[in-house]
Formats: sequence, structure tokens, C-alpha cells
Amino acid sequence: MNQKSLLVEGLSDAIGFVGGALLGYWIGLLLGLNIFDPGYSNSSIFGIVLVGLGGGAGLQIARRWRNRGKPGAADTEK
Repeated sequence: MNQKSLLVEGLSDAIGFVGGALLGYWIGLLLGLNIFDPGYSNSSIFGIVLVGLGGGAGLQIARRWRNRGKPGAADTEK
């Protein structure tokens, strides 16, 4: 791998993760789940779970988008 492809991989992963986490946070706010509530209430825990799920989903979407059209990409991705 060259440096350009590593840079593209790192940036796309970071953008996908942060974008997904922000989307999960905003969806949580719409549902009344604030991760910054004092203490660990049920609503803050579920909000944190949404942020984590959103970040993970955004990362997976970014990786699939980056690898689209590459032959055998599904076999090499772990």
C-alpha cells in the first residue's frame, strides 16, 4: 500500500465514524435521549448506545463505499 491509499483509508474511516456517531447523537436527541445528562440514567445510556451504533454503522458504510467496484474486496476485508 502506498501513502496516498493509506491516507484515503484513514480519512474515509474517520469521516464515516464521526458522521455516523453524529447522526446517532442527533437521532437520540430527537428521541429525548441526551448523552450529556448528569449521572447514568437510562436515557443517557441508550443515547450512548445510539452514538456507538451510529459510529460503527458509519465506519462500515465508509469502508464499503471505499471498496466498491474492487474485485475481491469482500474477501480481503476483515
